[in-house]
Amino acid sequence: MMIFGVIDFGRALYAYHFVSDAAREASRWASVRGFQCNHALSGCIAGPADIQNYVTSIVPPGIDSSSQSLAVTSKWLPPPGNPASCFGPPNNPGCAVQVQVTYNFKFILPFLPKSTYSMRSTSEMIISQ
Repeated sequence: MMIFGVIDFGRALYAYHFVSDAAREASRWASVRGFQCNHALSGCIAGPADIQNYVTSIVPPGIDSSSQSLAVTSKWLPPPGNPASCFGPPNNPGCAVQVQVTYNFKFILPFLPKSTYSMRSTSEMIISQ
């Protein structure tokens, strides 16, 4: 039982690492797809649905990507400490994009709790283009 418990907690650590990394990668991906992005590229300007699709595309094996388990929220904000640098549309360079990834993890072993554990990570980056 101890070995299987260690394996299941290893799965939980794997899921938390994914949540943390996905938030960071998605905010970086969105920060280079701001309002002044090269419009010749298709899908250049990132919106909330684009960020959701990006996170879904990087889901590794073993992570449930269904909408009941994985949620992605994104918002555009003035950067902390210097709100005057953000002008025009909210996804203009100088503004910040914040991405929050939430994953509902469930243990698979019968002797561990049956409820889900919400793992959440937030990342914020300044839009560069």
